[in-house]
Amino acid sequence: MGNTIKFDKRAIPYIAVFLVLTGLVVYWRTGVEKNPGDINVRAGNYRLEDGFYEEANKEFSEALQKNPDHIMAHLGLALTYVQTGKDSEAMQEFNFVIERNPELAAAYANRGILYDRLGEHEKALADYNKSIELDPEILEGPGFLWRFMRNIDEKPPSIKDRAAYLEAELAKPEEERLLKVPELDEKQQMYKIDD
Repeated sequence: MGNTIKFDKRAIPYIAVFLVLTGLVVYWRTGVEKNPGDINVRAGNYRLEDGFYEEANKEFSEALQKNPDHIMAHLGLALTYVQTGKDSEAMQEFNFVIERNPELAAAYANRGILYDRLGEHEKALADYNKSIELDPEILEGPGFLWRFMRNIDEKPPSIKDRAAYLEAELAKPEEERLLKVPELDEKQQMYKIDD
């Protein structure tokens, strides 16, 4: 009746390795800051991914208080504005990011998505094509692990998919074009990169 559980001392090295690796991951995700505001940007990205837009906005704004030129904070702020329907503010932020860092493909991809939602399809296509030119990896869109963590079964349309669709539709006579399909358009994922 008195079953006792005995601790196997051979497990100590494995437990120690696990704890060290866990500590390194936690430190890396929360404690490494190359530039002022990096930690806030990282936290803002997590809030943004989880749909906590107000908290994300606070983190990105705090990063900008520490470092007004933090490009990734501006990009994150633009993404929160898109998600909360503040389109003109989002456009200002995307334009700022592109002006300061014209080689950042994610900024063009996201501004393209915003143009697309605003019905400015030619501008959207130009931005999609620019993002693809700058970073062919952006074609892949969100990966399996990202979709799995968010319980998304189907792979959302990629920038390449949307660009090809827009190009085909814009080539048709205006009265035959189908440029908006709300149930498909809602699945378009915004793009961010970790700083």
